[in-house]
Amino acid sequence: MRLVATGSVQQGEILAKAIYNEKGQVLVNEGVILKDTVLTRLISLGISYIYIQDGQTEDISYQHPISEKLRQEAIQTIETTFQQVQSAKALSHSFVIEKAAKRLTELIKAILSEIRGNEDLLTLLSDVYTYDNYIFTHSLNVTMYTLAIGMELNLKPKDLERLGLGAVLHDVGKMKIPEEILLKPGRLTEEEFTVVKTHAEEGFEILRKVQTLPLIIAHCAYQHHERLNGTGYPRGLKCNEIHEYGKIIAVADVFDAVTSNRVYRQAMLPHEGLEILYSGVGTLFEPKVVEAFRRAVAIYPIGITVKLSDGKKGVVSRQNIGLSDRPVVRIIEIGDEPVKPFEFDLKSELSVVITDCDTTFKNE
Repeated sequence: MRLVATGSVQQGEILAKAIYNEKGQVLVNEGVILKDTVLTRLISLGISYIYIQDGQTEDISYQHPISEKLRQEAIQTIETTFQQVQSAKALSHSFVIEKAAKRLTELIKAILSEIRGNEDLLTLLSDVYTYDNYIFTHSLNVTMYTLAIGMELNLKPKDLERLGLGAVLHDVGKMKIPEEILLKPGRLTEEEFTVVKTHAEEGFEILRKVQTLPLIIAHCAYQHHERLNGTGYPRGLKCNEIHEYGKIIAVADVFDAVTSNRVYRQAMLPHEGLEILYSGVGTLFEPKVVEAFRRAVAIYPIGITVKLSDGKKGVVSRQNIGLSDRPVVRIIEIGDEPVKPFEFDLKSELSVVITDCDTTFKNE
């Protein structure tokens, strides 16, 4: 299978990985011959990239870092908890979280267990899901990225559980934001963005009153938009004033935001998202956190076509653990000339680097 931009696919190609909605229901099944009407619909739903069958890469496959059953359970638990917060009276917000705390903790343990059992680098780009409310999917993605970073930083199991809880609840304050702003399909006005920014403090106020949760969980919601140079919000904290958990969730939050499909903009590819993080290293983001992220998360997803500095072109077929920028590439062209496919391991070929990604698709 090959990962390509939906807009570059011609009708008649065959879908190699099914498209789901956030309930886990299949919208377009694997093996379907894609017609213009289907492709247009996928683009309108914000699906920027899809997997297409390709003779040269038919044995290349991608597996989600957690099982479909756990993913659906996680989304449902997050959605139910957040919606109960949204509909509860002000005095009951913290009570809702308190009731959900045990279930959320078990969820974090299950996600940790499955991520640990996955021998590949974490990648969520191929999460070809549509969603009615971005917040629930975003909360799960941020949690997985956050846990991957925490594991790379060798945090203790209990610290990972607390960090995961902070990540899954980091946006709970958005349930206090008016829906017409929260679910607006286009870009926010300056006034609307000012309202949205209150979610950090709103989340803190909800979570700090939950007696069964450590106070640091509330500070995860409070601090995930703070930046090292003091330009973040809501308090303009700097450097060591920001807790380690806040620094970790900040990186996961930004990366998922820029690499997720939104109605008003196409998702960035992971290597482009990493460039955003690197541009803020030391000023916005903690260097050791960004480096841990780079080691733990796949920057060039399985199935994506890449160009190499020595003129070769191929498809990422395998990841090298801890070396997200040096995967194994199945070479299909050299100097624009087709060749018999062969594996080229960038872990061993240190003089060669990836220079570009090609998401257009031409089935030879």
